[in-house]
Amino acid sequence: MKILMVLTSHDQLGNTGKKTGFWLEEFAAPYYAFLDAGATITLASPQSGQPPLDPKSDEADAQTEATERFRKDAAAQAALASTIKLASVQAASYDAVFYPGGHGPLWDLAEDKDSIALIETMYAAGKPVSAVCHAPGVLRHARAADGSPLVKGKKVTGFSDSEEAAVQLTDIVPFLVETELKRLGGNYSKLADWQSYAVTDGNLITGQNPASSVAVAERVLKLLG
Repeated sequence: MKILMVLTSHDQLGNTGKKTGFWLEEFAAPYYAFLDAGATITLASPQSGQPPLDPKSDEADAQTEATERFRKDAAAQAALASTIKLASVQAASYDAVFYPGGHGPLWDLAEDKDSIALIETMYAAGKPVSAVCHAPGVLRHARAADGSPLVKGKKVTGFSDSEEAAVQLTDIVPFLVETELKRLGGNYSKLADWQSYAVTDGNLITGQNPASSVAVAERVLKLLG
């Protein structure tokens, strides 16, 4: 069981002068769910090397059992520091792909041609394509075999517009995940803000927010049998 995790390389929060990147919980929780299930995990990012960590996900109130485990795990830290270049990834080498969120992916992975091609290829091959929180935004340019938006007519979720408003970044992000998934024809649903919620439609799995990370990972593992 070989699982690819794709992380952002983008660290600028629009024009605010503040930093962003990937959300630690959304990486750590699925990473350990996959690892503990016996998966071989490969980490990739557009620029390779160490992906930028969203500093807010490093604050005390954002910590979980998985993030604490990561801080004590030298092997996981070394793996994260040496992600491979996304452009070098061969979809045929992996059984599933998972995208952790954080605001970073809205700027780079959502527009990255290698990421879009990877998603389209994995999806067409019937392999689990999964993303949590802001990462469902990486689906915005992906197309189905007939050329329609990949998410059109499919059950999806992702960071809600109300959650974006709660963190006061509605006017900073390049697009709103909920609004965009709906615009593309996705059958978007959500629970109350910050509740764990994951949706599966065929081999497409999406999660609403950081609390949904484990739920998405468990659905990936279930599809992989």
